[in-house]
Amino acid sequence: MSDKPFAAEAAQFGQAMNAIAYGEVVKAAVRDYKREVLDTQAQDGKQSHQLVAMDDLMEDEELQKLHEERIARLKAEREKRNQLTQKGHGTYTEITEGDFLEIVTQTDLVVCHFFHREFERCKIMDKHLQILAYKYFNTRFIKLAAPDSPFFTVKLNIKMLPCIIGFKNGVAVGRVTGFEGLGGRDDFATEALEDQLTLMGVIEAPERDNEEEDRMDGPGKSVRKSVHYAKTASDEDSDFD
Repeated sequence: MSDKPFAAEAAQFGQAMNAIAYGEVVKAAVRDYKREVLDTQAQDGKQSHQLVAMDDLMEDEELQKLHEERIARLKAEREKRNQLTQKGHGTYTEITEGDFLEIVTQTDLVVCHFFHREFERCKIMDKHLQILAYKYFNTRFIKLAAPDSPFFTVKLNIKMLPCIIGFKNGVAVGRVTGFEGLGGRDDFATEALEDQLTLMGVIEAPERDNEEEDRMDGPGKSVRKSVHYAKTASDEDSDFD
C-alpha cells in the first residue's frame, strides 16, 4: 500500500497549521499596535486633556442653564398638551347647543361644523374634518346639529348646510358655506378644506414632533392625507331655513 495519500494529507495539515499560526501572528501584531497607540496618547496627555475638557463642559453654568430651560419648556408643552387633550383637542366631537358658547369663548381656535344628519354633503365634510382634527391639535374641532340649535343657527345667519365657521378667541373670523371654495364637487381633497381654514387663521402648522399624520413616500417626500368620494345624488348644497 502506497504512503502517498498520507503524504498529501500531511501536507494539507501542515498548510492549515501554518495558516493558523500566521493568523495568530497578525492578531498579536494588531494588539501590540493598539497598545502602542494608547501608550502614546497617555504620554502626550491627549486623552486626559479630552476628559478635562468634557468635565469643564459638564460644569459650565451656561450649558446647565440651557439644559434646564429646555427641560422646563418640554415640561410646559407636555402639560399644555395634556390640558388640551382633556378639553377634547385632537378629536372631532359633536356637542350640544348648551355647550357651544362655553367652548367657543374659552378656546383660542375653534372650527365648528353646523350639519344635518340626513345631508350627504355633511357626512362628506365630517370625513375631512376628522382628519384635520387629528392633525391640528391646537384647534378644537366640533360639530353642532343645526336643527337642534335654532338659536345659534339664526344668530350666525346659517341658511345653507354644510356650514363651517371658524372662531378665534370667541370671534367668528370666516366660514365655508356648502362646498364653496372646495371645487364645488363631492370628491374634493382634504387639502382644499385645509387651505380654507388656513386662510381664516384657525389652524396653525403643526410642529415637526407632532406630525404623525404625514406619511413618508420615499426620501424627502411627504404625502398629505386626503379623502376622495365619488359623485352622489347630493350634487348641490342643501338649503336650511
